[in-house]
Amino acid sequence: MAIRNDFVYSHESEPHRVRTKKILKQFPQTRELIGKNPATFLVILGIVGSMIGISWLLRDQSWWLIFAVAYLYGAFANHALFVMIHECVHQLLFKNAVANRWAGIIANLPHIVPGAISFERYHIKHHSFQGIHELDADLPNKWEAKLINNYFLGKVLWLFFFPVFQATRVSRLKEIKFYDTWLLVNILVQIAFTAAIWYFFGIKAVGFMFISFWFSIGLHPVGARWVQEHYLTFESEQETYSYYGALNTVAFNVGYHNEHHDFPSIPWNRLPRLKKAAPEYYDTLLYHSSWFKLFFRFLFEREISLYNRILRKERGKVPLSDVSKPDVELETVS
Repeated sequence: MAIRNDFVYSHESEPHRVRTKKILKQFPQTRELIGKNPATFLVILGIVGSMIGISWLLRDQSWWLIFAVAYLYGAFANHALFVMIHECVHQLLFKNAVANRWAGIIANLPHIVPGAISFERYHIKHHSFQGIHELDADLPNKWEAKLINNYFLGKVLWLFFFPVFQATRVSRLKEIKFYDTWLLVNILVQIAFTAAIWYFFGIKAVGFMFISFWFSIGLHPVGARWVQEHYLTFESEQETYSYYGALNTVAFNVGYHNEHHDFPSIPWNRLPRLKKAAPEYYDTLLYHSSWFKLFFRFLFEREISLYNRILRKERGKVPLSDVSKPDVELETVS
């Protein structure tokens, strides 16, 4: 794999809608996996409750213990809550869109930083316009890739400050409306929750939650997920990669990323069944089996940099308002 100094440009359309159509035609039983999983809300309540409980237990502890628990438990719990927000964004809990949105706001609480609503704004566009630099917030900025380059220290800093880099991408996506009433609600609820934790438990409890949030999307093995999903880490220009390792158990199958992009209307608990139902399509794709291994590969291998992403300029005829549900739209494929 060669060292890159620019992104990989493709003239092909994103691969998922084509594969969705083929799978629905060849394996029509996959339609039965599409649906809602309201039990996910109980998972949200359980994880949020555990974070509140642990923050109370750590309210008078030493900072070294707070950091340790945040890294060894809090990061995994907060990462799982990101997955739950992701489920809410795709409206995979309830039929009512508002109920899904409120569930996402609740899942956001231990993150301290309000992000559920803004994630909804940008993530759906990532599905609809994968690889389109002015609409896909999952792609790094061009200055970001140049700044980090392929050096170990640069990649360490990128992972550590990943939330900051992610926030800078918003200004690039000028066609997407950032602010609305729901964003304000998200912010106000988050402020009220954080103030309550600070008032009743103290600053160390808030610190535990914030440190857990920071580790959960940065310099931590679960941070390898951001590299796993769309970075070219093999001698291949396959655009999306799944992860089939043991951490899917605590990450609620978020590693099944090809499956999710092909069928975004299938909830997390049924994605393994999708892979099993269409082995001709998923068993032939390259995949990762270890986030830990990928974490260190990304840091130490100079051939893997932020430039290892596919960009395309052709937006096709997809409207900006697209909600990215190709599996539902193509249910009538004959």
